[in-house]
Amino acid sequence: MIVILKKNAEPQQVELFTNWLHNMGLETHMSVGENHTIVGLVGDTSRVDIESILALDIVEMVRRIQEPYKNANRKFHEEDTVITLCSGAKIGGGHFLVMAGPCSVETEEQIISVAQSVKAAGAQALRGGAFKPRTSPYAFQGLHEEGIRLLLEAKKVTGLPIVTEIMDAQHLPLFEDIDVIQVGARNMQNFELLKQLGKLHKPVLLKRGLCNTLQELLMSAEYIMAGGNSQVILCERGIRTFETATRNTMDLSVIPVLHQLSHLPVVVDPSHATGRYELVPPMALGAAACGADGLMIEVHNDPEHALCDGPQSLRPEKFADMMEKVRAIRPYADRSFTTSQDAGSSL
Repeated sequence: MIVILKKNAEPQQVELFTNWLHNMGLETHMSVGENHTIVGLVGDTSRVDIESILALDIVEMVRRIQEPYKNANRKFHEEDTVITLCSGAKIGGGHFLVMAGPCSVETEEQIISVAQSVKAAGAQALRGGAFKPRTSPYAFQGLHEEGIRLLLEAKKVTGLPIVTEIMDAQHLPLFEDIDVIQVGARNMQNFELLKQLGKLHKPVLLKRGLCNTLQELLMSAEYIMAGGNSQVILCERGIRTFETATRNTMDLSVIPVLHQLSHLPVVVDPSHATGRYELVPPMALGAAACGADGLMIEVHNDPEHALCDGPQSLRPEKFADMMEKVRAIRPYADRSFTTSQDAGSSL
């Protein structure tokens, strides 16, 4: 349930109102916009008398929300969430963030070289895998603690914030200095891990599972936000379908749909979606045109000898060329669809 307050509501009246709701055992989430304030009610709202609330002078409207996700719901929070990284770079609300780097950290020379290249091309964050979930137990699994150390060395050299994937809640102490913790597609519904990430005060990049619906993605975001961490970035990385021409199927329509359903930033990973380096730039441009808040791109200085996902990695010069085109198309991105009042009714 959400309660929309009148524009001229006095702070003292709002405080009395929220205290009354708290005494009923409900949690409240305030979202202050330009035209009005929204109070989101979380808990058992079946006991709430809508007529009594409407009778209050400060209340303009009361609406029940059918979707099971509350904190992530745009109806609760009309304004786009803007997340600021340690470097000052922002994502969401018109701010566009590009995260780029190798699928896996291999050597100090490799990660620093790639970090310098992607920064020069305009990336604002360095992505790189220290822990790598692989389909085969015989494939390269990452450097683990050493990989994180090397990522932090690259950060010292370039100043780029670090984005890397966590596999297990037991590894959280290793991620203390990591700027954005990534939850991979295979862990999207690892609810115990999501609960632990909800206790943190740092951004979490949540990837959509290979076979998961958007509602399931948003419910996973809800797990993190219910724990108190509102800094969640949604990531579309393609889903598994019957098509075999690409590694996964990239559905760009999820970008406007997610923006209608949620206030959280949405980024796209065309590298994992397509699995082919030559398809990454056109899908990245499409994502930018569709209103994505950012991109996650795999870049490697020697893709032919990469220990992980070389075929989908761009060389630094190809990444720089792609970034020029992304910057050119960004001013034409249309985000007017986020104002839809009927968003989410089918989910």
